[in-house]
Amino acid sequence: MAKTKSILVVEDEADLANMLSYHLGREGYDCRLASDGRSALAEVHRQLPDLILLDRMLPHVSGDDVAMRLRSDPRSARVPILMLTAKAEDTDELVGFALGADDYVRKPFSVKVLLARVSALLRRGETPRESADVLAAGPIALDRGRHEVTVAGRSLAVTATEFRLLHALMSGRGRVLNRGQLIDAALGAGVAVTDRTIDVHVAALRKKLGPAGRWIQTIRGVGYAFRAPESEPDEA
Repeated sequence: MAKTKSILVVEDEADLANMLSYHLGREGYDCRLASDGRSALAEVHRQLPDLILLDRMLPHVSGDDVAMRLRSDPRSARVPILMLTAKAEDTDELVGFALGADDYVRKPFSVKVLLARVSALLRRGETPRESADVLAAGPIALDRGRHEVTVAGRSLAVTATEFRLLHALMSGRGRVLNRGQLIDAALGAGVAVTDRTIDVHVAALRKKLGPAGRWIQTIRGVGYAFRAPESEPDEA
């Protein structure tokens, strides 16, 4: 029997939190609630959820700070985060993705749309097994079986979206992938986001990779390719 997926709802508006808990429960999810950032972090530490619905505007510790702390902890780094916010500017959405959110929903929202987003995020986490579990090039190695990225043997805390993005780039073996292809690979086909969203994820991934981030090369006007920097031999 498949394990029931657990969802942590971090929302300080009690009516909204209870409404989300009700609808998620009807869909068969095990729903837990936290009303502020501090208790959310404690709840994640107590029991790791399969997905987090995270409001950005929270008391004590903001949703932004919660996201950053979760992403900096290897134990919670790959738990999908769906951010909820009343902020309506596109720049706020980009900030959310830069902080490590895997998806972003603006208030007010359709419950049906939110449930579809939750289902899509959980499906993305169920990576099918492949015969070639390890991809390696230069100092970077990606192990799908262990769901781990290492640089020169050092493990990196990357988000689930960053992991899928790096896997798509490394699997391309030097081919140029446009932003649409990368959106489909990292976020899922049919997800309505702008090309800029992928640029934000790539920038965050490069930063985590450090000097090895030069292997992700920008192809102006097209997209990105995973290739050896000119100053390094191709060890792929």
